[in-house]
Amino acid sequence: MSYFFEFEAEFTASLRCIPMIVRYKLDLCGVKLKLLHWHQLSQQQRQWLVVAPCNTPEDQATYRQQLRDWVTHNHGTPPSDLEIPQTFPWDILTELPETVQQQLTKVPHHSLTVEKWATLTPLQRFALVKLSQPGHENRNFWPALQEFGLA
Repeated sequence: MSYFFEFEAEFTASLRCIPMIVRYKLDLCGVKLKLLHWHQLSQQQRQWLVVAPCNTPEDQATYRQQLRDWVTHNHGTPPSDLEIPQTFPWDILTELPETVQQQLTKVPHHSLTVEKWATLTPLQRFALVKLSQPGHENRNFWPALQEFGLA
């Protein structure tokens, strides 16, 4: 099983950047992890964050606590909390998130519709939401569309 997207290939072998699978889990368990914190983690700890389950409330509590313990140990203070919304934008299947719609206006020849959006995995939808955020570099939005068969 691959935990990474092809558009992340330049850094997944070294785990020098926080991969989408971990960013997804961070949002699910309400932790804001800075790149500085990530770099202070060992390779083994980073790998654990990639593969550890984060599907149930129990998994999320375990993931959150382990991460907070590691960051507090390495950095002296725990990571910040993120608000966990009732519904994440990638879980809404009846419409495209506004940031995704806005980013789609900047790319040619995409085939992303609400119907296709609903067929993507939650992690794929999460990636498109994150890659379309204002202030984000957005350079992987087009490669993600291609990888997901939408361009």
